Amino acid sequence: MFSKFIHRPVFAIVISIMIVFMGMLAIKKLPTSQFPDIAPTTVNIFIAYPGSSADVLVKSTLITLENAINGVQDMRYMATDATSAGEATLRIIFEPGTDPNQAVIRVKTRVDQVMPLLPELVQKEGIVITPIQPSMLMYVNLYSEGKSMDEKFLYNYANVKMLPEINRIKGVARSQILGSRTYAMRIWLNPDRMRAYNISTDEVMKALGEQSIVGRPGRIGQSSGIKAQSLEYVLTYKGRFSEPEEYENVIIRANANGESIRLKDIGRAELGSEFFDIYSNLDGHPSASIVLKQNYGSNANDVIKEVKAKLEEMKQTFPPGLDYKISYDVSKFLDASIEQVIDTLRDAFILVALVVFIFLGDWRSTLIPILAVPVSLIGAFFVIQFFGITINLVTLFALVLAIGIVVDDAIVVVEAVHAKFEEYPNITPYQAVKKVLGEISGAVIAITAVMVSVFIPISFMTGPVGTFYRQFSITMASSIVISALIALTLTPVLCAMLLKNHHGHERKKNLLTKALDRFNSGFDKLTGKYVTILKSIVSRRLVTFGILLAFCVGTFFMNKSLPSGFIPSEDQGTIYAIIQTPPGSTLETTNQVSQKLLKICEHVDGVESVSSLAGYEIMTEGRGSNAGTCLINLKDWSERHHGVTEIMEELEEKTKGLGAKIEFFEPPAIPGFGSSGGFSMRLLDKNTTVNYKDFDKINKDFMNALGKRKELTGLFSFFAADYPQYELVIDNQLAMQKGVSIGKAMDNLDILIGSTYEQGFIKFERFFKVYVQSDPKFRRLPSDVLNLYIKNDHGEMVPYSAFMKLVKTQGPNEITRYNMYNSAAIQGLPAKGYTTADAIQAVREVAKVSLPKGYDIAWEGLSYDEANKGNESIYIFLIVLSFVYFVLAAQYESFIIPFAVVLSLPVGIFGSFFLLKIMGLQNDIYAQIGLIMLVGLLGKNAVLIVEFAVLKRHEGMSILEAAIEGAKVRFRPILMTSFAFIAGLIPLMIATGAGAIGNRTLGSAALGGMLFGTVFGVIIVPGLYFIFGSIADGRKLIKGEEDSSLSEEFAHSMVNFTNTEEDE
Repeated sequence: MFSKFIHRPVFAIVISIMIVFMGMLAIKKLPTSQFPDIAPTTVNIFIAYPGSSADVLVKSTLITLENAINGVQDMRYMATDATSAGEATLRIIFEPGTDPNQAVIRVKTRVDQVMPLLPELVQKEGIVITPIQPSMLMYVNLYSEGKSMDEKFLYNYANVKMLPEINRIKGVARSQILGSRTYAMRIWLNPDRMRAYNISTDEVMKALGEQSIVGRPGRIGQSSGIKAQSLEYVLTYKGRFSEPEEYENVIIRANANGESIRLKDIGRAELGSEFFDIYSNLDGHPSASIVLKQNYGSNANDVIKEVKAKLEEMKQTFPPGLDYKISYDVSKFLDASIEQVIDTLRDAFILVALVVFIFLGDWRSTLIPILAVPVSLIGAFFVIQFFGITINLVTLFALVLAIGIVVDDAIVVVEAVHAKFEEYPNITPYQAVKKVLGEISGAVIAITAVMVSVFIPISFMTGPVGTFYRQFSITMASSIVISALIALTLTPVLCAMLLKNHHGHERKKNLLTKALDRFNSGFDKLTGKYVTILKSIVSRRLVTFGILLAFCVGTFFMNKSLPSGFIPSEDQGTIYAIIQTPPGSTLETTNQVSQKLLKICEHVDGVESVSSLAGYEIMTEGRGSNAGTCLINLKDWSERHHGVTEIMEELEEKTKGLGAKIEFFEPPAIPGFGSSGGFSMRLLDKNTTVNYKDFDKINKDFMNALGKRKELTGLFSFFAADYPQYELVIDNQLAMQKGVSIGKAMDNLDILIGSTYEQGFIKFERFFKVYVQSDPKFRRLPSDVLNLYIKNDHGEMVPYSAFMKLVKTQGPNEITRYNMYNSAAIQGLPAKGYTTADAIQAVREVAKVSLPKGYDIAWEGLSYDEANKGNESIYIFLIVLSFVYFVLAAQYESFIIPFAVVLSLPVGIFGSFFLLKIMGLQNDIYAQIGLIMLVGLLGKNAVLIVEFAVLKRHEGMSILEAAIEGAKVRFRPILMTSFAFIAGLIPLMIATGAGAIGNRTLGSAALGGMLFGTVFGVIIVPGLYFIFGSIADGRKLIKGEEDSSLSEEFAHSMVNFTNTEEDE
């Protein structure tokens, strides 16, 4: 069949052109992303209950919601965060692959069932349910260098002019300005004036509700079906007030004499902000911090491109002095990583070409295998698109590694043609190719079958790890299959067209030909020495098994000493600094610390810009006056001399004396898995009675115990039950004696201290709220609460001190919950020289020893998958080996001979682990991908020897002679293809900049395994074939069965079928 293509060269060329054409079309359409879409589906519920403490939020709202949502279909876990800023977020994390729209419907159905049980104000504020990627997509600062614009103006400019435009961009799930500086009509009441005029808050709220209203009087002049009028008029009313003056003129009380008390007599109105809970700065300038999160399933790169284009468009209409800066976006790392991989592709291509040129000796022979590379790689994109995969780091890594593999098949063909030239000095290239196709097709099909059989089983895996393997395997397998097709169609045609038979002719002598001749004669001597070694050890079974056993033992001990991990944390060019000032610190105190940190960062080499937030922490997205975050944006990888870890160490040293706890983290290794790098966990209180003080003590003891472990660093928890609080203790008997309603007394405090809103207004085409609260000067100290007054049922003003007292206590400012248990969120990093797997194991050991009964730990984010992954990689490896074994058993019609191939693999595994250890890298998902690919590559090398040896054995040679002859004939092609592959890995191994750790890990695992596996494999495979060939010899399941190679038989049957057709 394949010899047909020599007669139809145009057809062979057209096939390759079509493959490239379809691949090019796919590249144009394919989206790009950093990693495969492995982040679990997350549904967020946002709840607001103004004025409430964290404890009130939990008891009034969150417990009810959690009970309703718990156990929703496909739920992994749920995590809740409530703050004393009166806000809460409930996150429900689903299994990866869950349809986000279905997840929202399931959650909303459960929430709707308990909606009537929630407080009225929570219902009025609205419960927002949305599917979201938990990590940031972008962080944009709108800032002003002048002093004419404050944070309130910047916030509202962004809210009115920018967010509506950004929200319309496809893929943006949520755009949020941190803080609540939204315009609001602020009515500041004066309690002293109110007491003098004997006015209660109820009267103020009633007057506002009655006078600032929406009127809809209708139309006059309508006939209503009775009598038509000449004209019809629409009656209008100006509606709710929208100016401070209008609110100040609201009449609270009036009498028949024309006397009236207006709002301005007992307070004042101004257009202010909803809350004053966050200070935001960029490099010392006031700013509005806009956080963008993406829709689940959307393409990050595409969304960011559109957002950047929209920001540039909006910049044209900015007022003078206003500008924006993108402090963080995930595409920066993605673009740099992809650029790095593309550079690696180019370098690998050049190095592979160089190795092939050295071995083949002329540019024509080099050009033929090298042409197979772009055809196979570009063609693979068509298959990638067919399976719905994106262009990401995993698929690009697969293509880099494929460079060294896809030249293999073509090299085997070209090398075989040269061997025919050597054998028949006067043969034409066309005749040589025709002879070669009959002999080599079986080997090409066999090595392709082995390589593809490695990737087939892992392409059916599920879960986050399975997605990695699946995308890698599909990319790899598709490029290998295409390369085999090219080797049997285009390569023979090019060989017939381009090659010239110079064997037996004198070549022109120049420096290059002399060097190549010297290389060839040296290689011939090496082959001679190789054959001599084989003759002395192949028949000695003890030597073969001794070498094999030594490598197996070495692999075992090397695996024990090699640190294991999941996905390495890369230098993404961003650092999060989390600030924690002592409990009870004011927002201004935290802001001072964040400003000091900002100044320190500005003088650290490698830092480009710093965005500081006081009152907000990025880990749990919680609010609190003692919490702060700095986003430190680093310079481009090429512009700085230090890596992110070195910069973090320098900052840790310089920020020790700032009077606050400051920890530095990197963004999450995979977008969508949590909010930061390192490990994320929860300490759970599983007791049914809640005692925050006891839990705080156990949390502190647990943190101290963790701090003693050498594997852990950067430990951090925001849970603290020592936040200063005052409990209001009302004497019910005294209150009743004085005619005070306790309910009304608490409602009065809700308004005067906590603030409330009952209505809103429209301004700038946006809805804004009206907040009523006492002036800040009347609520500075705890004693101010007792000086407030409430009207009793006799219309008299009664001071709170007459029936209420304050008791000083302590409690939590922020409460986090996990799967309906109170929890403390703990973040940490593995110490230098340790991996996240070591850190997780250390945490488990500490928890087992130090936690009392009723307390436990749980994992979240990427740590959830890493903690639960177990020995998955070992099972995958065993499945792959089994699959390869059975494919080879079918190939050689023997269950014994495949052991000659399978048992040669430990050598390569040792080489992988050895080089990873030397390079200081870990055995993570990249290393495991490299190992699985090695099974195919080293299996292919062994197949080349065994395939030829089986052929020679059928021709009548003894098993020993067949083993040595197979090794001798395949020695050059094996070394050539292996060193071509190794050359392609060198750029990966020496990678720097974005994605360097992933590059180096994959490069080192594959290169170390290939080098050891090739050098020692060519020695032990003939010995293994001798052992297992001797055992299998003469053993058959059925008497007289066919035992020739399946692929050889298949190739010959196709050739015979073609010949029969031609004869007819």
